[in-house]
Amino acid sequence: MSDALAGVGTSFKRGDGSSSESFTAIAEVINITGPQLTRDFIDVTNLDSTDGYREFIAGFRDSGEVTITANWTRDGYVDMKADYDSDDSVNYQIVIGDTGNTTLEFAAYVTGMPINIPTGSQITMDVTFKITADVTLSS
Repeated sequence: MSDALAGVGTSFKRGDGSSSESFTAIAEVINITGPQLTRDFIDVTNLDSTDGYREFIAGFRDSGEVTITANWTRDGYVDMKADYDSDDSVNYQIVIGDTGNTTLEFAAYVTGMPINIPTGSQITMDVTFKITADVTLSS
């Protein structure tokens, strides 16, 4: 039996920055991509390296980016634009709709937010967030 989950019930939330921070869901999110965790490796190969194989040591980790696609709403746009204009990072959460409400929490900056206005379909916005440090997993 599979433990796979559908995305139904997952939400993307924005923190209010207060000392007892509360989070509010961004309305009408269609898709969430990320975080895109990567890790650098440093090539330390030298002439003493054995068997002709390169040697590497671990470098910095990067939590990458998260991109959401949402139906365009004025309120959603205003909130994301305020975060884009801010020089301070904002706390966000991805809350997965599983029984434990698994939560990925991170601080990020909004780096892009193009609006898509196609013919024959709804207006959407793609918002990209650059994560500033680690992604915390909780439930």
